[in-house]
Amino acid sequence: MNRVLIFGATSAIVEATARCFANAGDALFLVGRSQARLGSVADDLRVRGASKVDMATLDAIDMDRQGEVVSRAVEFLGGLDVALIGYGVLPDQTSAESDPAIVRETMEVNSVSTLCLMTHLTAILEAADTGTLAVISSVAADRGRASNYLYGSSKAAIDHYAQGLRCRLSGTGVRVVTIKPGLVDTPMTANFTKGALWARPELVAKKIYSGMKSGPEVIYVPWFWRWIMLAIRMIPERIFRRMPL
Repeated sequence: MNRVLIFGATSAIVEATARCFANAGDALFLVGRSQARLGSVADDLRVRGASKVDMATLDAIDMDRQGEVVSRAVEFLGGLDVALIGYGVLPDQTSAESDPAIVRETMEVNSVSTLCLMTHLTAILEAADTGTLAVISSVAADRGRASNYLYGSSKAAIDHYAQGLRCRLSGTGVRVVTIKPGLVDTPMTANFTKGALWARPELVAKKIYSGMKSGPEVIYVPWFWRWIMLAIRMIPERIFRRMPL
């Protein structure tokens, strides 16, 4: 049985991943903004087989309460084996280009609050010299594109921080996993036109769950996004800036 702490538990991808842990009989502590939604998710996970479930509300940018919530979770779980961070906002790029408030909010939610949480969680896992810290980034972090460079930048900060943690914790029992989904059909992307490259949250969640247990420490889901983004990163900028991406 794993003791699992999940931030962003009501998002589509993370909720689907939580079901995988519940099916395995793991103990879960859920964190999100909505008490009502957390309650519904918790009830569902209990039915699916979670050994025990508790929850706490936390606004992502309320960084003063992060330590308190983490401590409460670890006390309830009796320790910590797995931590998953998977919340974020997807700003309108056009609006952000003339509104610094949107830029600030995006970076505070997607970057600053996440890095602070990773710091809290790393301290606990490092003290125990075991466990997995996984954070959901995005393929958008791999290259700045005109259509979503604010969102991509906010996720790129997570990528670099996680990479640095992996270097620092090399040789310890702590595993740091970066998860990079491509296009996923979720409520956050409801207004996007869907095509062949889009994946369902349930498929992405299964890949996240299996990848957290073993495999590479940078996971592209679905798998083909690793090669798509490799090709995109190799395009010279003088050509790339003229592409409608």
